[in-house]
Amino acid sequence: MPHTPARAGERTSSYDRHPVIGLPPGEAIRHGADVWRAIRDAAEPAGDRALIAIDAYPGTDLTALADEIRTGLPGFEVVDVESAALPASELAARFAHTLTDDRVFGIMSHATIDAFYDAAKRDELRDRVEHRAAPTVVLGWGAAALTRPDVTVLVEMARWEIQLRYRRGMPNWHAENADEDPLRKIKRGFFLEWRAADRHKRPLFDTADFIIDANRVGDATLITGDAFRGALAAASHRPFRVVPYFDPGVWGGQWMKQVCGLDASEANYAWSFDGVPEENSLLLSDGDGVFQIPSIDLVFSHPRELLGERTFARFGAEFPIRFDLLDTMGGGNLSLQVHPLTEYIRDRFGMAYTQDESYYLLDADDDAVVYLGLKTGVDRERLAADLARAQGGEISFPAGDYVNTYPAKKHDHFSIPAGTVHCSGANSMVLEISATPYIFTFKMWDWDRVGLDGVPRPIHLDHALANIQWERDTAWTDENLIDQVEPITEGDGWREERTGLHGLEFIEVRRHWFTDPVPHHTAGTVNVLNLVEGAEAIVESPTDAFEPFVVHYAETFIVPAAVGAYTIRPHGAGVGAECATVKASVRGTAV
Repeated sequence: MPHTPARAGERTSSYDRHPVIGLPPGEAIRHGADVWRAIRDAAEPAGDRALIAIDAYPGTDLTALADEIRTGLPGFEVVDVESAALPASELAARFAHTLTDDRVFGIMSHATIDAFYDAAKRDELRDRVEHRAAPTVVLGWGAAALTRPDVTVLVEMARWEIQLRYRRGMPNWHAENADEDPLRKIKRGFFLEWRAADRHKRPLFDTADFIIDANRVGDATLITGDAFRGALAAASHRPFRVVPYFDPGVWGGQWMKQVCGLDASEANYAWSFDGVPEENSLLLSDGDGVFQIPSIDLVFSHPRELLGERTFARFGAEFPIRFDLLDTMGGGNLSLQVHPLTEYIRDRFGMAYTQDESYYLLDADDDAVVYLGLKTGVDRERLAADLARAQGGEISFPAGDYVNTYPAKKHDHFSIPAGTVHCSGANSMVLEISATPYIFTFKMWDWDRVGLDGVPRPIHLDHALANIQWERDTAWTDENLIDQVEPITEGDGWREERTGLHGLEFIEVRRHWFTDPVPHHTAGTVNVLNLVEGAEAIVESPTDAFEPFVVHYAETFIVPAAVGAYTIRPHGAGVGAECATVKASVRGTAV
């Protein structure tokens, strides 16, 4: 069915694709020669034997950065700490169990940076550097750990930029896999390299003299360590947004192009991460330019203020809630899928908790449906056999014979606890409210499609069949996952509802409809919200603890636990119409 044209005044927004957080007063972003001048000045007291460590996150273009260093710091010897890395073949053998043979799934690694290096070669480098006769820069991942530097510089990379570089042909860290499937590269990053790299960089947050943003090759920018620490401390006490990113897909739609102001020449946009600190970035601004850092840095540096004491005690320094957008408007169905149970994801993949989720319908055309739960009386063996035949290309899987379909309209909310068969159909705009382990989707059927690269998308029937909860039939789904809205309370110009999620899931979701200010309180745990109705709203502190924060339709924003009391009211173009937010928090952690 053709995509329904946008109705007048609908499906538009002032969506901000580049939200910023201010640097502390007096701090500035340095560019070009000023980057190296600042580093050289900081090293000057050490004289002719000055030692600068430039510790670069895996994915940094070290060749381009070394060229900038040699131009900006003439007279300094540059020592590549990564020359002591283990050979690619030895790294592959050492981490074979972690990486597995699967295209998508590995096992979460507990490796530290030492496991990637030849200890004897590192000792030789250390001796060479400690007996240096000239000012020296040690460059590469782990540079700050080689020996005690006079100046420490931490080089940051956005997780999304690393993934884009994989697609363009960048190999993994010291791997010989430039031409490998990007999914396998991302797997190696997600399960291995980023885990070890994050463990290494976290202790540097408190001591780094400077931070470099290396997301633009050949154009490194710099802020001081104090600016970095000050911006993160401020962000942990005020509402903020992470930087969203968008990507096309085989089922992608057209809605986000209009609402989020995306490139109209692209064929489609399938999904967006707009509230995932594990994956997104923060943009720090001095009023003139921006400086990009991974948003996980805020989680690592201020977990108690951001998450709240009880949420931190439960999850550690990990952001447990994920908001993302799935656009099938004018597109196709998502893959038919199921997510792993907690015991399964822990035992097979080393994850502490699983990917429970839900679909909140930001928008839907008249024919939109959600596939959810098995039909009563489904024959397990027949279903498994038909899935296997479909995977082998013998048949098109008759999903309608096995899976319930429910009409989906704007503002419906479908709960999807792990183990429930599901997918969104075409002509829907889904705000997915979920637990963070986003990568663990066991696809069962992909509607006879191949990926944008022409290669069939990964299907994991064995994993899927091991996790399907067969008792979640039509009656169970009707009773537990459909139309679960419950009025909670109301006040002057506002009302509050519980919209889910199911009791098996740890996320609590509340929806507020309002024409006047709504009182909120973090109750000691992080709040994640999206403006799901209305053009614009403003978040304010009743005690002026933070500056008023404006949000627009379809934007996700985060309110740290440390904020406490706050209000939300219509603002600007939103005044005069009823607005609505959905708010997610961790159930059972309120104080």
